[in-house]
Amino acid sequence: MAPEVEAPLLAASSKPAAAAPPRRNKYSFFCAVLASMTSVLMGYNVAVTSGAQIFMAEDLAVSDAQIEVLSGAINIYSLVGALLAGWTSARLGRRLTIVLTNGFFLAGPLVMALAGGYAALMVGRFVAGIGVGYALVIAPVYAAEIAPASSRGLLSSLPEIFINGGVMLSYVSNLAFSGLPVHLSWRLMFAAGVVPTVFLAAGVLTMPESPRWLAMKGRRDEARQVLARTSDTPAEAEQRLQEIEDVVAGGGVSGGGGVWKEVATKAGVRRVLAIVVTLQFFQQASGIDSVVLYGPRVLAAAGVTSNTLLLGLNVVFGVAKASSILIAMALTDRVGRRPLLLASTGGMTASLLVLGSVFAAFQGRARDDAAVAGVAVAVVVAFVCTFSVGIGPLAWVYSSEILPLRLRGQGAGVGTAMNRIMSGVVTMTFISLYGAVTMAGAFYLYAAIAAASFVFIYACLPETRGRNLEDMEELFHTK
Repeated sequence: MAPEVEAPLLAASSKPAAAAPPRRNKYSFFCAVLASMTSVLMGYNVAVTSGAQIFMAEDLAVSDAQIEVLSGAINIYSLVGALLAGWTSARLGRRLTIVLTNGFFLAGPLVMALAGGYAALMVGRFVAGIGVGYALVIAPVYAAEIAPASSRGLLSSLPEIFINGGVMLSYVSNLAFSGLPVHLSWRLMFAAGVVPTVFLAAGVLTMPESPRWLAMKGRRDEARQVLARTSDTPAEAEQRLQEIEDVVAGGGVSGGGGVWKEVATKAGVRRVLAIVVTLQFFQQASGIDSVVLYGPRVLAAAGVTSNTLLLGLNVVFGVAKASSILIAMALTDRVGRRPLLLASTGGMTASLLVLGSVFAAFQGRARDDAAVAGVAVAVVVAFVCTFSVGIGPLAWVYSSEILPLRLRGQGAGVGTAMNRIMSGVVTMTFISLYGAVTMAGAFYLYAAIAAASFVFIYACLPETRGRNLEDMEELFHTK
């Protein structure tokens, strides 16, 4: 019997072993994480006013109208940084642009922490806003350009993950300093975001420059060295270098004027830019920042009266929003961009409809405040989770990867400008909006916009999972 058993075993052993899949590159992950840490500061600076406004209003006698403008103005100010980021990153490089971004995040919050009046608060908000614009453009671009195709979705999601981490930390800061004297509490909330910037800027100088930027500048050997360290295999590194050089040789480096020239002459470029701008529009117009910056007001309207409880629930929202990003991070390179985007916008639509209905059913009536507040909290958590599992991070991932190399910096700046304009519109009008049409009307409006985003994604966005960045030019006809 032994020979009969051994023969199949010998035959099986003579077959070549299946090739093991290449190990994913860890160095590219380290670089993307370090670059994306800037987004923590961005999230912190945008959202810290959510709780700080309660104490600023008492200490400096700031009105609701001034709070509305102060909260939303950072998004309008960020247009300056967003529009300059493409020019800066094309000339100074991605790495030095990240260092510059940290400089704005050092100066802006420091001015606000020392402010003696509303005018000084606006100056600090302006400086921080420039940093926000820079961070929104440069972090996703660097992550997309440093990443191999196998993990580009994951690494390109990191900036959004870290933004949400910064938002959560700002909520924790709001709660931690809320027990201090009023004149000191809100100042420390802003000052807490200053210290990490120096160390982060120094750390960024240790990471390599983007290989695509190096290739565009004719520094081929340096680009090859970076690609060798950030690719899964040596063969992939050579392939990525060849693809980059082919694109550079075919299209060259386009400045800001080149973007508009190609928009005017190439239908594929017009389509890509339209997708980027529309996707960024929907990401913000569906009302996420009304919850991020005005969560305590929303819950107060639902019956929560304690400031400590309001700030504590804000932390719950931040944790839910940040942790949901991890789901997108884990699934984007497995499931794909399109299914997650559709699930996200569908869930947002349903959540907003329910939230609007809660306010419509109970507003102005005798009610059990605790029960209504509990439902409102649950629905808001569902809204931020569905946002963060899809369109929150993937609007940036999708926008970064479909833009052709020669237009990526400038195109990302245009998309970011739309994102910030809509964020500014939402945050600078929310108090006035619910004052005019009630809380229920405001959230019904956001639900309609979320539903429209579902239709747009279903009709217009092809799947991009697993494609090389240079392959996108074939898919979208942008060569």
